[in-house]
Amino acid sequence: MFRAVTTPLVLAITGASGAPYAVRLLDVLAKHHVPTWLLVSTHGWRLLAEESGIKDEAGLKKATGGDWGCVRLFNDADRGAEPASGSVQTLGMVVCPCSMGTMAAIAQGTSRSLIERAADVTLKERRKLVLVPRETPLSLVHLRNMTLAAEAGATILPAAPGFYQRPNEIGQLVDFIVQRIVDHVRLDIKLIEPWQG
Repeated sequence: MFRAVTTPLVLAITGASGAPYAVRLLDVLAKHHVPTWLLVSTHGWRLLAEESGIKDEAGLKKATGGDWGCVRLFNDADRGAEPASGSVQTLGMVVCPCSMGTMAAIAQGTSRSLIERAADVTLKERRKLVLVPRETPLSLVHLRNMTLAAEAGATILPAAPGFYQRPNEIGQLVDFIVQRIVDHVRLDIKLIEPWQG
């Protein structure tokens, strides 16, 4: 039985490849009525259009079940919005997918956008920050930025699904990663069976 959540989770979508992960994660959060503060970068919107055919807020809402009673969309240019304040309580933040540019900005604390500022706040308030990179291969610059982010308290959760459950469709691979994300933000949501040994 899913336990109701009242504190919002911040979900950011940036420009790295991996739109299906973001769409499925938002779909799961909306269907389980998890309060979600949604931030989408300019490159995130382009990614959604190119990889999922989602061109705007209405398209994203339709692709994620249509019920956004618990979802609130913020403008990434508004660095003064609620996700930018440490005095506002949240469950933490997920950046899915997390571009290497966003990773670098979070690792260096530049806070040039609402997404970057919200991540900075999440770290300084010692809340859960899950970053989902998909880039491959990784350069030394990428690895160093991921190390800096991890040292600051972030969880680096690469979009690298396992195959031990013998998936036979893309949706199962996507759900593998989404399950790991919801596990790490401690949401009692079950999409796949855990490893049985």
